[in-house]
Amino acid sequence: MQNQNCRAAPGWAGVDTRPYVGCDATRERVTWAVLRGSWHDGAYNEQLAPMENTTQYELRLAQRMSRLGTETAFEVLNKARALEKLGKKIVHLEIGEPDFDTPANVVEAGIDALRKGWTHYGPSAGLPELRRAIAEDVSRSRGVKVTSDEIVVVPGGKPIIFFTLLALADVGDEIIYPNPGFPIYESMIDYVGARAVPIRLREEKDFGFDVDELASLITDRTRLIILNSPHNPTGGVLSKQDIHDIAAAIGDRNIMVLSDEIYSRIFYGERPASIASLPGMQEKTIILDGFSKTYAMTGWRMGYGVMRPDLATHIARLMTNSNSCTASFTQVAGIEAIRGDQSSVDHMRAEFQRRRDAFVAGLNRIKGFSCRMPKGAFYVFPNIMKTGWKSKKLADALLEEAGVACLSGTAFGDFGEGYLRFSVANSLQNLNQALQQIDSWTERNL
Repeated sequence: MQNQNCRAAPGWAGVDTRPYVGCDATRERVTWAVLRGSWHDGAYNEQLAPMENTTQYELRLAQRMSRLGTETAFEVLNKARALEKLGKKIVHLEIGEPDFDTPANVVEAGIDALRKGWTHYGPSAGLPELRRAIAEDVSRSRGVKVTSDEIVVVPGGKPIIFFTLLALADVGDEIIYPNPGFPIYESMIDYVGARAVPIRLREEKDFGFDVDELASLITDRTRLIILNSPHNPTGGVLSKQDIHDIAAAIGDRNIMVLSDEIYSRIFYGERPASIASLPGMQEKTIILDGFSKTYAMTGWRMGYGVMRPDLATHIARLMTNSNSCTASFTQVAGIEAIRGDQSSVDHMRAEFQRRRDAFVAGLNRIKGFSCRMPKGAFYVFPNIMKTGWKSKKLADALLEEAGVACLSGTAFGDFGEGYLRFSVANSLQNLNQALQQIDSWTERNL
């Protein structure tokens, strides 16, 4: 029987993206569908649309704005929505968020918090009870002792990336980061004036990297190394040996590690290891985690960092200067997410695994495609070099001609050339439809 906490959400497009309908399926959805549709169809696109030049004075942006990047997923989403307005049906495999609703117990906790008046400012570092809950959870899951004064709660995961770089990286400092990788790493490194040093993730190593290469990239200017496991976009997971080797490469040098573990609960095998669990590494590590992926809470905007207390004080000061605090009622819901029923998390992971297995098998039957089995997250990252097409050109063609929205590997860095990223956060029905449409396109064009 379907767990009512895990009912899938309505799809982005006109096609139904729900793999099943839960026991509350008769609930009225019209208002939600209209609100959700209008936001994606209108407000977001209007925000990105160029304004007519009706002002007297030229807009003079600070030079640093030229160094700021973006996330291509939202650009592709806008293109796909424009095609849908012209009557074309699109299967959306570009967006990196769970297609499930937030578990019902978490939603009810948030509603109850609103009714009880949790609508005021809170501490910049987060509500004490949530910080305690996070500390207990991280202590259990990573096998290290963590206290609440090592936790800073922020609105989403990205502020931990931004605040860490603002706090630690001076102009000219070197930051090593994975490539292909989450594009905001490089964007934020560039923005703060540090030097972005990519380390290539290699398919032959299951999208891990060569530790000897890492050691060769470390210099006296290296200030921070960014890790991401499970990994976006490849679905790779660092092994215990990998993190031991990385720690050994760092040695006794005063180099910090930002360990992005936002997909820590979405894995298909052995639980991913955290470098913070190794002797001597906890004080050098900032763990980034949150609620968006694990509990399907992307719109709630809540993440957190785990770090040594003296750094936490400074990160909280950045929160004070930017956001003041994370919304109090969402934090109350976060307490329920961590301490409440976890069956929805297990169900979502099992569903993602079922979809992953089917989609990878299907891709490997398509001409010019080959795909390794991802070990975590909800993405697949097929090699498309044998098609003879560049990644961006192929991604555009699949959207415009095959009706399948995906991302070019180059959206995640130069070393993503030769790959595409597909999200399996969609129904098995739609994933199979996408495979059929891609296969038909390749038969006609390759």
